Amino acid sequence: MKKAHKIIIWVIALIAAAFIIINLIVPNFAKKIIVEQIEENLKVKASLEGFNITPPFSVNLIDLKIGDFFQADRISVSPNILGFFAGKIVLSGVVLINPVITVEQSSTGKLNLPQLEATNNKQPPVYITGLALRNGKVVFNDKKVSAQGFKVIMSRLNADISKVALPPTSLKTNFKISGDFLKPDNRKIGSLNFTGWLDFGPKDMDGVLEVKDLDISYFSPYYGSFISSKKLLSAKLNIKTTLKSRNNNLNILTDFRLWDLVYAKYEESELQIPSLSLSKNALEFFTDAKGNLDLEFDINTKLDNPNISIEQLEKVILKAATKNLANQSPEDLIKKVNDNIEQFKAFGKGLEKIFKDK
Repeated sequence: MKKAHKIIIWVIALIAAAFIIINLIVPNFAKKIIVEQIEENLKVKASLEGFNITPPFSVNLIDLKIGDFFQADRISVSPNILGFFAGKIVLSGVVLINPVITVEQSSTGKLNLPQLEATNNKQPPVYITGLALRNGKVVFNDKKVSAQGFKVIMSRLNADISKVALPPTSLKTNFKISGDFLKPDNRKIGSLNFTGWLDFGPKDMDGVLEVKDLDISYFSPYYGSFISSKKLLSAKLNIKTTLKSRNNNLNILTDFRLWDLVYAKYEESELQIPSLSLSKNALEFFTDAKGNLDLEFDINTKLDNPNISIEQLEKVILKAATKNLANQSPEDLIKKVNDNIEQFKAFGKGLEKIFKDK
């Protein structure tokens, strides 16, 4: 028994010594190789402050920076040794701590993301069976809609994406993603949560995407006066989308709720300016007496090619909006039609039937 204990102690000591030696010798060479490979393939400057290996076999990159679009306090990678014997690079666990991705779109629509250089050298395929992201941040700075830049920030981003262990041949992957939308001054303007699973084999899926309390008035540079001729000071949006797919047939069911609408006050002279655009009065026309807009609509498409045309989306939303009108009182509908008679004509036979049924 004592001999067995000695053997175990010696094995542990040898493993510990091996890791110490590796961490003394390998880091300097590894840091240089990693930085050179990144710069050669992405054609951007890169830096890496530290490199180490921890038991049982995790490679850690400390304070990695790539150009002006990516940085992370730590990236840990756990290679699967058996994958190397199969001629593949299998990463059983990739963990990113405090990653920050900064994407900027120029006034011409060009993004600052680098293009991966194509090489003639045949690289072994890379498979990632697990990905974890902790306290991430994505910053999108759009100089196409604003010369000084309009920022959309997703912060406190956490994600867990992992392939099921059994059976080993299964491609089913579980995922859980959450984060908060922020203004540049770090004020929260909404949250996102996406959970479920996806099986790439039979192309099945079951997931729920939720956006809560999103202040859409912040995004006015994108929609302008398209949805209302009056300036929105505040408007909250809740979306719950259920995605279900069987044999590649994907159904997307969405509950859409717009509420807490607050408009800017105008002088009487400004209010007298007529508007003949139906879209500019869409909110006023479809919201109920309390100023809420509740829509439910579903879309059918393919999981491997979720192609949804603008025309199809417009038809689906218009159908849901007319259903919303049908649930309003006849008095409210008559007033809206009288106030928007020219716009009402543009809706055609579909809406006329609603009023006849009333």
